[in-house]
Formats: sequence, structure tokens, C-alpha cells
Amino acid sequence: MGSLGGRGAVALGVTGLVAPLTLALGAAPAQAASCTTQSGPYQKQVEKFLGRPVDGRQSPADCKAIQAFQNRHGITPAIGYAGSVTWGVMDLMDKQKAVGNNPNRDGRCPVNKGRIACVNLTLQLSWIQDGSRLVYGPVPVRTGRDGYETRTGLKKIYWRDKNHVSNIYDVPMPYSQFFDGGQAFHAVGLSMWNPPGSHGCVNMTTTVAQKYWSLLKTGDDVFVYGRKPGT
Repeated sequence: MGSLGGRGAVALGVTGLVAPLTLALGAAPAQAASCTTQSGPYQKQVEKFLGRPVDGRQSPADCKAIQAFQNRHGITPAIGYAGSVTWGVMDLMDKQKAVGNNPNRDGRCPVNKGRIACVNLTLQLSWIQDGSRLVYGPVPVRTGRDGYETRTGLKKIYWRDKNHVSNIYDVPMPYSQFFDGGQAFHAVGLSMWNPPGSHGCVNMTTTVAQKYWSLLKTGDDVFVYGRKPGT
């Protein structure tokens, strides 16, 4: 996140889910040399998620598979340990996939506002709907970490800056669409499952942020609800 320049506000801070998940399983960065031999408290769950033999015992192949997943999503330390953070990311992925193409099944996001961008913090998902019609998504997003939570409630996009740069953190925030002070939708070059989260903005892949830019405009509604795991 970053400031809004002269506006003086401080920025804290698939369609369907199949495409983002497929991209997430691409080539991993170079792995660290160390790899633990210790079984973790979520060993069986992690083995099952990764398609490994489910025996609850760490093997060299298990460790390499877990470590590759950790490297891919920026989970540290990336030593192949099946701990709570790694399993938390995997469990969230499973819950996101289970939503399918009906992200507003609980009716939490208003259907009487016309075009609206919805953000479910609990599931770390966002989508755009028009009334009850799904326009785009759901897609995984990365929202505010503990202490920098993305604020909940009904909001409106009030400013857009395609090439915004934070003058707090001096980092680019492409396709920024601000909806609450300095909190905005914008693209980042990170995994959407990279813990612990943003400084309050709703992070997106570049592809998704570009789509949101094309589908939304100043004055469109945004509704944020739920609670991000770990906050």
C-alpha cells in the first residue's frame, strides 16, 4: 500500500478459481539446501493435499514436495515442515475451490446495488456481480494482515490510478482502484497465498487487476465482509 500523494490519505496496505490454482502449481523457485526430516503436526493432511502417500511420516520426497510448495507461495522457513502455516494455506485453497461458481451463496454481498465488487475476507475471495448475476470470478485475493486489516463494510471506488506508486513503501501498485482511504484493489507480483497478507489493500494478480480495471469505474460499489484467517 502507499499514500495517495496530494490527497493525503495513507494507503495501508475463475474467471473461476481453476486458472489461478493452476498457475500457482507452476515452476517453483530454487529450493533451499536444508530439508527437515521431522514429521509435522499436519503431515497427513499435507501429504493428501500434495498427492503423496498418506502415512504421516516424513520422507525425503515428502519434504521436497512440501518445500517446493512453500517456496512457491513464500512460506517461511521453507524447510519442508508440515506445520500450521503451510496447512493453513492448503486448507484455504481447498475451501476456495469448494465455492465453485456460486460465491454469494450465503447472500452476504448486496444484490440490490447493481454492479458491485465483493470481497469475502474469510475465504480470501473476490468477485464482481450485477444484481444476482455473477460477472467475473471468484478469484483468490490477498488482503490485510493482522494489524493492517482490510476494513469491512459497504464502500465506493472513489479514485483510480493505473500506474500508482506508493510513496510510503516506494513500490508500484498497478491498476489501483481506491475504495476506503488508502485501501485499494491493485496488482502485486506475489502469490495470492503468500502469508501473512497485505498492509490493507486487496492484492490481485496482474491479470485479475486488469480485468477489475476494465469492469469497474469510479462510483461503483465495493462490499467487504468476513474476517481473514489469523487476524
